[in-house]
Amino acid sequence: MDDLFSWLEDGWFAEAIRGTAYLFPVLESIHIIGIALLIGLAAAFDLRLLGLGRQKLRVTTMANYLLPLSRLGFVIAAVTGVLMFLPGASLMADRGSAPWKLGLILIAGLNILSFHRRTYRSVSDWDLGEPSPVPARIAAVVSLTSWTGVTVAGRLLAYT
Repeated sequence: MDDLFSWLEDGWFAEAIRGTAYLFPVLESIHIIGIALLIGLAAAFDLRLLGLGRQKLRVTTMANYLLPLSRLGFVIAAVTGVLMFLPGASLMADRGSAPWKLGLILIAGLNILSFHRRTYRSVSDWDLGEPSPVPARIAAVVSLTSWTGVTVAGRLLAYT
């Protein structure tokens, strides 16, 4: 695995990121914008699943407006995250918080997949005015917890 990380660090793209003034901080800033889109909008949707605005906001309306932008945020965060990983791949992979961050991203992704493949299929029964079913509320708590953990683990990458 160390050979792979060394290869990534020695690649022309990693060299370009290291060697271009202000490129890394620009990537970091764009990464934060992606995180804000991803987690902020997903959190708003999760809060609706937990009952906030149940009498006025349809789950389907929120899903249609918020989740596509949240997905865009994920793409932005993922691409910039990979680009920031390249110049220091060995160092970042060695950090104690790296497996936590990746593991929590995996949990969040599986949670999303499970929610949309199972629970969301019956949304017409609880779209407006009705409490979300227990599986939807559990998915919301898992989402809020895992994305918060991803954020904390990502910040700890700089310090662990």
